[in-house]
Formats: sequence, C-alpha cells, structure tokens
Amino acid sequence: MQRTTIIDALSSTELDRLINVRGWVRSRRGNKQISFIALNDGSTIKNIQIVADLSKFSEEQLKPVTTGSCISATGMLVKSEGAGQSVEIQLTELEVYGTANPEQYPLQKKGLSMEYLRTLAHLRPRTNTFGAVFRIRHHMAMAIHSYFHQHGYFYFHTPLITESDCEGAGQMFQVTTKDLYRLKKDEQGKIDYSDDFFGKQTALTVSGQLEGELGALALGKIYTFGPTFRAENSNTPRHLAEFWMIEPEVAFIDKKELMDIEEDFIKYCVRWALDNCKDDLEFLNQYVDKGLIQRLESVVDTEFVRLPYTEGINILQEAIRNGKKFEFPCNWGDDLSSEHERYLVEEHFRRPVIMTDYPKEIKAFYMKINEDNKTVQGTDVLFPQIGEIIGGSVREESLDKLNAEIERRQMDTTNLWWYLDTRRFGSAPHAGFGLGFERLMLFVTGMQNIRDVIPFPRTPKNAEF
Repeated sequence: MQRTTIIDALSSTELDRLINVRGWVRSRRGNKQISFIALNDGSTIKNIQIVADLSKFSEEQLKPVTTGSCISATGMLVKSEGAGQSVEIQLTELEVYGTANPEQYPLQKKGLSMEYLRTLAHLRPRTNTFGAVFRIRHHMAMAIHSYFHQHGYFYFHTPLITESDCEGAGQMFQVTTKDLYRLKKDEQGKIDYSDDFFGKQTALTVSGQLEGELGALALGKIYTFGPTFRAENSNTPRHLAEFWMIEPEVAFIDKKELMDIEEDFIKYCVRWALDNCKDDLEFLNQYVDKGLIQRLESVVDTEFVRLPYTEGINILQEAIRNGKKFEFPCNWGDDLSSEHERYLVEEHFRRPVIMTDYPKEIKAFYMKINEDNKTVQGTDVLFPQIGEIIGGSVREESLDKLNAEIERRQMDTTNLWWYLDTRRFGSAPHAGFGLGFERLMLFVTGMQNIRDVIPFPRTPKNAEF
C-alpha cells in the first residue's frame, strides 16, 4: 500500500478510509484494552496517534513498539475523539522495521540538554526541537533561491578550493595530497608545493566574494550559496569552522541601492518563514524563545535604521556617560563588538540597523573609500539577539585606488592578478554583501548556539559525524 506522509494524513478531510503511515515511535501508552502510539515521520512537528485494540493485537506483537523504533502502520483514518488531534488511525496491520532497545536508546528522556544532544548529532534530528530547526533550515534555503531567482540573479558556483585569501586574515584550512611526514622543502626551508596535486599551496575558501565579483562584472547580478571555512580558534556560540554563506554581487548599484537590497532580502526570508513554517515556529516560540514570533513579525513590519558609524559611536559613548556598562571599549576606530551592536538595535533604536561608513582601517581592502579618505562604504546589517547578520559594501572599481590600498596594506597580490584584471578591463561600479546562513537560522529559530542550527557542526577539536 502506498505510504501517506503524516502531514498529509493530519490535514486530510477524506475520513473512514484505509491508509498507511511509516515513521518513528515517539511514545506508547495505554491500558489493558487499548494502546496509543504517537508516530512521527519528520514531515511535520506533529505526531499522529495510532490506536491499537488489544483484542486484535497481542502484547507480544506490540512489545517491539518502543520509543525510537521504526514501524509501518496501516489502518482506518477516522475522526479523533481525544483532545489535541483532529484525526487518528485505528490500527489494522503493523510491521516493525527497526527496534530500539529502551535501555540503550539515548533519546528516551525528555529535557535533554543542548550540550548532550550535540554528542548525538546523528540522532538529534528525531527530537521535536531539531526536527523543527532543520525543516526551517530547508525553507530558508528555498527562500534564498526563490528571492534571487525572482529578482533576476544568476546562481554562480564559486570554488571551494582556492589559493586566494579573500579576507586577508590567513586563517585557512590547507588542502594538500602531500605526505605530511615527508615534506619536500626548498633551500630556504619553506615547503615546496611543486609536487602537490595543484602544484601550489591551496586552501578551503573563506569566501566566494572575489570570484562572485567576476560573475557580477559579466552577468550583472549573481549570488553564491555554499559552504565556507575559517580556521579560527573561536569557541563562541556564534562561530563555526564550516558554515554556509550567501553572497550576492550586483553591478551598477550604489550604497543606497545596496542597503535597499539587504533590507528587502532579509525581510523576504523572515516573511517566508512566517508563511511556510507556522507549526515549527509555534513550537519553538513555546519551548525555546517565547518572543520569537513577535520578533520575526516586528522585523518584517519595520523600516531599518540607516546609521553612519560615527553617529553610532556617539550614541554608544553617550550611553556610557549615562551609566551604561560595556565589556569592550567603543572609541572611534574600534571594531564594534556584539554587545555594542545589540545595544543599538535592542535598546536605543529597538529595530534593525544598517550601519555604514566604517573606518577603513577595520575593513577589507576591496571596499570603496569615501572622499574623507578615512571611511569606507561598508553596510553592515545589525539584528536583535544576533548583532551583525550581514556584512556588505560598495567595492572599489578604480584600479589605481585599489592598487594604492593594496600597497598601503603591504599585501601580496601574486594570487590576485585575475581579480585586478576586472578593474583593468571594463571596470564598473558594483556592490555586494555576505550573509552567514547559520546567523540567519539563529534569528529565525530563536536558538542560542550556532552549533544547534546546522546538522553536523564543525568547531575547534570537533569533527565527529
């Protein structure tokens, strides 16, 4: 018999018919006459109740049906007399696919900590919380592709293996086929990569932006969406070594137009979650973050503040003078920390902020420098709970100015000749931004740790599963 997903069974209006559902048992309870099985197949946060008449099924038949076991249940879909569900299934046929020993299955108890569940990343998607999170993750990915497709962008695939360090930080994971116990070195004692697979030193990408700019300067509007890697020893609730990035690049736009895109895009994604993830969001709102839905709705319904960095610093310093305590300093020229960003968003303006015109010393070499020669046309979107969720800028299109900034920073351009060629041959004004997918997921789900919005987190000293 063809399987019916539980989400379809629960919404069905065709009652008193035979259907088949398959999934994992969440619980079984009952008495001497009847047994109630709560079954979930991952299609929805909600379970379907299966009612087994013990005059038709022996205790021996039902004994393997324990929490965590996988079963196929066939029966009549009928109106439910009990509270909490509109329909249920009166069991007529049962098949057990896989058992789960109650003494060994680790998801028996309720109230397991997030830290403990991270050690069970292979099983935690079966819990209500992580089932909800990963369904929402799917919908957010669909929202991203949908937005850019509707607005005429092309999905541009940038390489995961590269020789260029986009951010200039040098915190990259090396890619090599060399025998690390017998490294060939040159006369200066440096590693000789001539016999390596690519014939040169390569690493996992920290960003697809530079290659994305090449796409925009040929196709007009592109976006990338893929994994990126940072070998940064950060053990915080906001950092991962492997995470997903969305990086659109657009030709022929200025700073104002860039900020308009950033605001429109992120509102579209949040609205998509509210429209398509109602059951999961209601669950997370009840059990994880009781202000979640209200916060999501407030972002969709409000206009973002456009705030120059210098003005933001003045606001923060005024707050300090009025008794506000910050852990880190916030003088002009400092890179703002999350506590500063969240103060502006959550306490001062009480809505999202797009901060602009940062000091050039704290931003990347490719950002367009303003006429004051002190600040750049950066555009960072700051969100409640998160702090920075988007980092963007107008890119410097002048070859002379870009070269001057590279020289001032004493950067090695050996691996950037192709990037500079785009300024040499038909350069054009362009801008773009990067959005960390997991940062977006933190905001949309209300989860507190970035390790809990990606199926298998990669962090320092942790590469299990």
